[in-house]
Amino acid sequence: MSDNGLTPREIVEKLDRHIIGQADAKRAVAIALRNRWRRQNVPEELADEISPKNIIMIGPTGVGKTEIARRLAKLDNSPFLKVEASKFTEVGYVGRDVESMVRDLVELSINMVKSEEQDIVQVNAAEIAEERLLDLLLPARPVEKKVGDILTGPENIEEDVYVTEDQTRKTDATREKLRQLLKDGKLDTRMVELDVTETRSGPMIEIFSAVGMEDMGLNIKDMLGNAFPQKKKRRNVKVPEALEILAEEEAQKLIDMDKVHKTALERVEQSGIVFLDEIDKIVGSDSAHGPDVSREGVQRDLLPIVEGSNVNTRYGMVRTDHILFIAAGAFTASKPSDLIPELQGRFPIRVELDSLGKEEFIRILTEPKNALVKQYVEMMATEGIKLSFTDDAVAEIAEVATQVNEKTENIGARRLYTIMETLLEDISFDAPDMQEKDITIDAKYVDEKLDEIVEDEDLSRYIL
Repeated sequence: MSDNGLTPREIVEKLDRHIIGQADAKRAVAIALRNRWRRQNVPEELADEISPKNIIMIGPTGVGKTEIARRLAKLDNSPFLKVEASKFTEVGYVGRDVESMVRDLVELSINMVKSEEQDIVQVNAAEIAEERLLDLLLPARPVEKKVGDILTGPENIEEDVYVTEDQTRKTDATREKLRQLLKDGKLDTRMVELDVTETRSGPMIEIFSAVGMEDMGLNIKDMLGNAFPQKKKRRNVKVPEALEILAEEEAQKLIDMDKVHKTALERVEQSGIVFLDEIDKIVGSDSAHGPDVSREGVQRDLLPIVEGSNVNTRYGMVRTDHILFIAAGAFTASKPSDLIPELQGRFPIRVELDSLGKEEFIRILTEPKNALVKQYVEMMATEGIKLSFTDDAVAEIAEVATQVNEKTENIGARRLYTIMETLLEDISFDAPDMQEKDITIDAKYVDEKLDEIVEDEDLSRYIL
């Protein structure tokens, strides 16, 4: 997590680089993120009393709900988990228990912190790996002993030391030459024999119980891991790959895993973000039987986690009091007020996201750092093709997307992906064999490729 928190205005500016529109939603998440920084800077006794202001985003699919939450977590380097709320209602609600989302978030945080620690020890690990590789390339020669040395035993040390030093000097000179060849890349094609630790794989054991099957304080792999030594497999690999394998092994040894676990748990508790998608799918209808009972059950199970409770994980207890929950849903057949009152109270901020039209689509195609048009231009450049789009072509693509969304299902900006794929299908297929390397997509080309599909509503349902 960042030490000097970004201001709400800076957060919005950074989100604008990737997400078009939705100013209200950006402001809401920017304030929520800044409030987290503020809480960490108030007196300690008061910090525990300040709870996060969880958010519900309301809007159709493809308008940027998930992207806003995902980019927000990246800005703050926070552990981020996206989970579909509807998965907890599957198969009569015996699939996964609701607490599993916290355990998954902890696992993500462990991987994040471990990766950061590996970056810190990378230089030391590389140095040790280089020494190990040189040992493999130049094994130490046994010291020659004379018959007199063997007969006299350890008393005759001086002569033995003299021989060893002489050999050491020769070996050191050879080793340094070899090190230089290694650094110059002149040994890259050479093969070395290496003992590689095999990753354990075994049958997955699932235990059903009242507390769920993901974690019961029992980790079968860990238990068996202590009983059986890790297997080593001998492999012949090229020098660069051997250096990489050895560096990774040494990095693992240099990392303090106890510190990693402690830091990861703290990061989850203080800066974790859980994105609960499809929250509207766990809203029951008027009937009081069948799956709707299960839906309300999921809401009631979610409640203590969102309110703040202790969840048991394989790395220790995790408090969820200060995890930020961002829920999202289309709410076409229901409304947020249909959630149980206790859960409603835990999502005080509600933001409605706007549907996207032609103007937004034009901006989405061209403005963001990872804009769709830029992606296709760069992909075609790998084939040596210079692809360009005229302004009227971009406007026509946006217009087609808007029309198809109105006529069929409104899937927001995701419609642009299907249209771009259909539009560039022939070029993508023929690109490696094309003689013409400069291709310009204009409005006429867009009309020719998409006109028939747009006109035929039945066809557009299947293709677009």
